[in-house]
Amino acid sequence: MALFLVTGKTSLMAAERIDNPRNESSPTKLWRVLYFLMPVLLIIGALIAYKSSAALAVLGKVSSTGVFTPRGSVIPRVGTSEAGVLTRTLNYFLVIWPALVFGVLISGAVSTFVSPRWLGRLLGKRSLRSQAIAGLAGAPLMLCSCCVAPIFTGVYERSARLGPSLGLMIAAPALNPAALILTFMLFDYKVGMVRLGAGIAAVLFTGLIADRILGETRVHCDTDNWQAEARPADFVHFLRACVRVAIRLFPVIILGVVLSMVIAQMVPVRAFDSTAAKLLAIVVVAAVAVPLALPTFFEIPLALILVASGAPLGAAVAMLIAGPSVNLPSLFTIMRSTNWKVAAIVAISIWTLAVSAGVLLTLF
Repeated sequence: MALFLVTGKTSLMAAERIDNPRNESSPTKLWRVLYFLMPVLLIIGALIAYKSSAALAVLGKVSSTGVFTPRGSVIPRVGTSEAGVLTRTLNYFLVIWPALVFGVLISGAVSTFVSPRWLGRLLGKRSLRSQAIAGLAGAPLMLCSCCVAPIFTGVYERSARLGPSLGLMIAAPALNPAALILTFMLFDYKVGMVRLGAGIAAVLFTGLIADRILGETRVHCDTDNWQAEARPADFVHFLRACVRVAIRLFPVIILGVVLSMVIAQMVPVRAFDSTAAKLLAIVVVAAVAVPLALPTFFEIPLALILVASGAPLGAAVAMLIAGPSVNLPSLFTIMRSTNWKVAAIVAISIWTLAVSAGVLLTLF
């Protein structure tokens, strides 16, 4: 009899455990979804509001004056050398630090609050649809390559989806809506269309090519005990994730910015005065633009400077495409999170797109 009672009680407890997920109320599920998604959505919303207000101010100024002048203390202007490498590096971070902080916060929020299974299902596997979803998610962020680099790390290590993670990373600077509008405002419409087409191609195919060439990639995702136990995340764990991202990525970002400023300082003044070597000018500009660290919108005045200094319009297009899409800090971040082969594929892909677009515009 005692054995029967114990067995019956055990069966009843097992049945309760099985039925427990079914008995979970819909409001409880909704609360859990909101709890995990709201921090990410709030940070992204604040970033979009911050970047949109700045972009609208720039667009309004350009619309009224017809010109856009960058800070010469960050990127060298033709014929001037008023600041050294370290000074330009410091000035660069003074310009981008709010967006870089947002990038770290979003990366920490993704690592803390977003379910890897949900993110993996959203991004899918090796398809243009997944790349398009990643591009649509990245474009509204309007971040430069340095500032979106921490988000790439968070999304990649949380989802194990290399292609879409790279697509999101490239889309933020390459498909920046405000930068595209400025391009159409300050250049011929053909330049704007070529830049838009090349940006879409970079988002759709760069990550897909890297994923197909390298096959499955192993991701080491740092998880705490609270994540393994599926307990609700809290503010302390979020801060820990942000600190971890900053410690891992800030050194490579700083190193990349310093090296890119050295490259910018070494570019010879009036190097593109001769129009006899148009193809060479496009190739050289694309090669310089890929590692160059540029704040948001800075590729546009540099392209205008190239045209004013005698370079062919194709070289300006190469700057508009390769300049914002990647740089040394973002490539170092990719290499830190994956390996040097992925970073090399991304750099070669962007360079090839920039050169092809520049040659296409020059010839036709």
